[in-house]
Amino acid sequence: MLQVGVNGKKNFEVNVDDSQYSIDGRDVVFDLHEQPNGLISVLVNGKSYTAILESIDRKSKEVQLSIDGHSYKVAVKEPIDQLLSNMGMDIKARSKAETVKAPMPGMVLKILVAPGQAVKKGDGLLILEAMKMENVLKASEDGTVKAIKVAERTAVEKGAILIEMGQ
Repeated sequence: MLQVGVNGKKNFEVNVDDSQYSIDGRDVVFDLHEQPNGLISVLVNGKSYTAILESIDRKSKEVQLSIDGHSYKVAVKEPIDQLLSNMGMDIKARSKAETVKAPMPGMVLKILVAPGQAVKKGDGLLILEAMKMENVLKASEDGTVKAIKVAERTAVEKGAILIEMGQ
């Protein structure tokens, strides 16, 4: 059984058994086809919809769709995701405990954060100079700076760990 959330508000239990579908215990006739023009044709209980796939995040199992001018964020939790979530080990929690690595060799010009500091997605963490250009490395998720592994005015190689992030 899958748990499917739409826009973080509505949640459904979806069962797929062979070609039979049920949503919240009710049988549903469902068909989906990707069109050559990139649109998705969806048929649900005889009613036709055309969807535009805006984005797919395979890591968090989320899809952004547009149907009739309305945007929908659809998140899917498979049984293993549900189990991990119940144990407090879901994908989103794990993704926040990542490291920030140097995307290219360069020189750390300025560190913009301190250990223990809370940061939001998009906040600048440090400035890395590479090929005479200054690059601001930003937080990919909300989190807390656990540790800073480099010092200002230090040369780093591509892939070097610069900052450890936590929840």
